[in-house]
Amino acid sequence: MDVYEIISSPGCTLSEQVAQQVFELLPEDGFIVAIMDREGNFWVSEPEEYSKLNISGSFLEQLWAKVDDGVEPVTVQVGQTCVTMTQLATERTNCGYVLIALRRHNPESISMTMELVEVVLHQICLIARLIERNNLLHELQQKRYRVYGSSVIASN
Repeated sequence: MDVYEIISSPGCTLSEQVAQQVFELLPEDGFIVAIMDREGNFWVSEPEEYSKLNISGSFLEQLWAKVDDGVEPVTVQVGQTCVTMTQLATERTNCGYVLIALRRHNPESISMTMELVEVVLHQICLIARLIERNNLLHELQQKRYRVYGSSVIASN
């Protein structure tokens, strides 16, 4: 299956499409990335490592509430891991949230790398925008093919 088919899969939500593309780019044993949609579905780059964080649903809801209130990015300490979350949105769609977990970091050490973390978060949002635009262009192209096809059939 080529990249275009994955990106334009009709059964995949935009959040899932973003997760598929982002997770392919992440280094092994790097940071953990989680993409969460508004319906409570989420995709994690390293599920086993994420489960070790023991992040509860209520804790995630608290982070979501802070992000929804405009506090972005939200950064909190979870054990020996620093968790940063922001909204995953495009011009047309509020997809949900993106979370980055940096293992063996504390708030002091993360403050030195926060600009880099924010760049990664913005790049993930850019990927979402590009996938959405690709999907819209694909839909437009399909509509044109249908219109062109029906006009050719009608003229015969």
